[in-house]
Amino acid sequence: MARSRNVRGGLRSWCVLMAKKILITDIHHGNGGGHVTYILNLLHGLKGRYDLTLAAPPTGRLYKHAQAIEGIRVLPGLYTSRPLALIVEVRRLRRFLKHERFDVVHVNGGADHRHVMFARLGLRHRPAIVWTKHNTNAVSSFGHRLRAALGTDISIAASEFVGQQLLASSYSRKPIHVIRNGISPAFFCSVDPKERYQARQALFGPVPDDAVVFGSTGGTDLDKGWMLLLQAASTLPVELRERIRVVVAGDPPSERVMAQVRGLGLEERQVVFPGLVADVRGILSACDVGFVLSYREASSYACCEAMAMGLPALVSNAGGLPENLREGIDGWVVPVGNVQALAQRLRAILDESPAALTAKGASARARVEALFSTRSFLERTEQVYRAACQNV
Repeated sequence: MARSRNVRGGLRSWCVLMAKKILITDIHHGNGGGHVTYILNLLHGLKGRYDLTLAAPPTGRLYKHAQAIEGIRVLPGLYTSRPLALIVEVRRLRRFLKHERFDVVHVNGGADHRHVMFARLGLRHRPAIVWTKHNTNAVSSFGHRLRAALGTDISIAASEFVGQQLLASSYSRKPIHVIRNGISPAFFCSVDPKERYQARQALFGPVPDDAVVFGSTGGTDLDKGWMLLLQAASTLPVELRERIRVVVAGDPPSERVMAQVRGLGLEERQVVFPGLVADVRGILSACDVGFVLSYREASSYACCEAMAMGLPALVSNAGGLPENLREGIDGWVVPVGNVQALAQRLRAILDESPAALTAKGASARARVEALFSTRSFLERTEQVYRAACQNV
């Protein structure tokens, strides 16, 4: 991966202090999506090299999966906004920080960032606070301005788009580093035709030889834009529409959303919702094209995982998504929310030969290897931890 850019200039030189003891916090009670994947990758990659503690809600996927990682201390962390609960939680956190004397606290949301900021105030041993911005939400509120002034030593942006958001905000007074998500090409790899055939049979049953399977593992929230793909497919002539298959992994859609799907007139076996899956490779193995058509997106693990599996990616031009690929080489970029433009792109994809799609998929995989390596992700994050110690 190319060296991540510091949007304020170069990285500071290594600090004399070495970050040895790190607390990572998160706010998610449920699945958490790519946000949780990011933290799990950090824990797996840094374990054994640092004294790592995770403090996250015990009802979340992150808490459950982190407990299975050997050498990681996992504690329940609550970050409530209600005033009385907030005071109790901050006091408890302050005692914890005072006792544990962490070198770095890596916060990943707004509520945990706020709690850590308040808990650190006035401590004799002040841990450095590193904040990762995982989304494209605005950063102009009073809360953000307060956290930028009192509770942030370095910010990490998941994409150049997010980095520019931070640069135009109060966070620009401290260093900002763009560090792209880490993907393991050894874990996510292309499959042979036999495996693809078996994966398709498992999801869809018999599939026409000229079918094109579009897959998304980014979740079933409508903000992810998967309904747009179905709407675009429904506008195509019958002979083209019948060649399309779609799989969307994530929480099962509500009955109201399923009624919308049925109203589009697509055949029942054309669109499959396998639910939450432990290993997305089983889904992506069946696909010809990965897609993420979000209305808002900072970067997208789902997009990069599909590309690492040797699939060209179809993405919207929302946030940092277009940074993941090169138009016409690794995949395609369409205007966000534009069903007509998406339908035109579907026509063009259906016209491409299997060899052309395979070539784009190979290019997409090479792109991930170059820009989204796990090794670079971890090395760059470690550099930020060490630099943060100097900024306290």
